Amino acid sequence: MANLENAHHVVEIPTQNDPEESQNKTLIAIQNHPLMEISQNPGHLLLLKLWQREEDLYSRKISIKETRMDNIRCEIFQLCCFFFAFYGLFLTFLYTSSIKPNSRCNNWLIPAFLSLFTLIFMIILVQMKLIRYWKVVGQLQRERSDNRALTRCIQELRMKGASFDLSKEPQNAKKMKSSSVEIKWKPLTWCSQYLVTICLVCFAGMVVPVSKFILCG
Repeated sequence: MANLENAHHVVEIPTQNDPEESQNKTLIAIQNHPLMEISQNPGHLLLLKLWQREEDLYSRKISIKETRMDNIRCEIFQLCCFFFAFYGLFLTFLYTSSIKPNSRCNNWLIPAFLSLFTLIFMIILVQMKLIRYWKVVGQLQRERSDNRALTRCIQELRMKGASFDLSKEPQNAKKMKSSSVEIKWKPLTWCSQYLVTICLVCFAGMVVPVSKFILCG
């Protein structure tokens, strides 16, 4: 009984640590990996390289257009500052002229129309900048959409490997709006895009009545 009580029970846990077997499994997994299949197929490898190069070109074009948009926004802001600065100087000039004792109300049309033509010229410059800005915005949206479609195809190629269909091309998943919806919302879209020009035109339209009121009021 004493010997049984002092006996130690040892439990052996079987282990299967075969380095050759684990190495073989690793090699099989590497060989069956989609990227390894792509590297062993010249057609799939060439397609992957072409798409990656095209993806890099899209990224560069997007970066260039974003920089161009920032530059155009700065130019539009500067033109608007010049517009309001000129408008303020013109009103100040009219006010100082009106308080002189020899000021004449008959000649108010000359400075009013000269300033109006100057403001219209600045508005045309702003409108040209806005047209260029929204053109770049449209190009940027299309390139971003094409880049997303291309990225999806590259990911699918990397996941499927040799089973990927080489005849497949990147398809833009963006749904085009119907023509009726575009016609319905086109005026609202135009007003939202060129709201800056509309505001400047409203301010320029105040030149003639304000000039007459300051000089003849």
